[in-house]
Amino acid sequence: MIRVLIADDEAMIRAGVRAVLTTDPGIDVVAEAADGNDAVELVRRHRPQVAVLDIRMPKVNGIEAAAEIHRTVPTTGR
Repeated sequence: MIRVLIADDEAMIRAGVRAVLTTDPGIDVVAEAADGNDAVELVRRHRPQVAVLDIRMPKVNGIEAAAEIHRTVPTTGR
């Protein structure tokens, strides 16, 4: 089972990505975040294998969040 976090500031986009990913029985969406800060915190909490991040999000953008995730939870995204 592949554990995935979805981060996007648009709820409709998160719902759409979740809908597509959950059609695969081997994927489990473990968390959703509306901004980069929440994404980093939820990755620390849920330890997904993959984080799908929007580049443009409030507070912390997806690129900054990815760097922080890689620094603090290096097993995510590898």
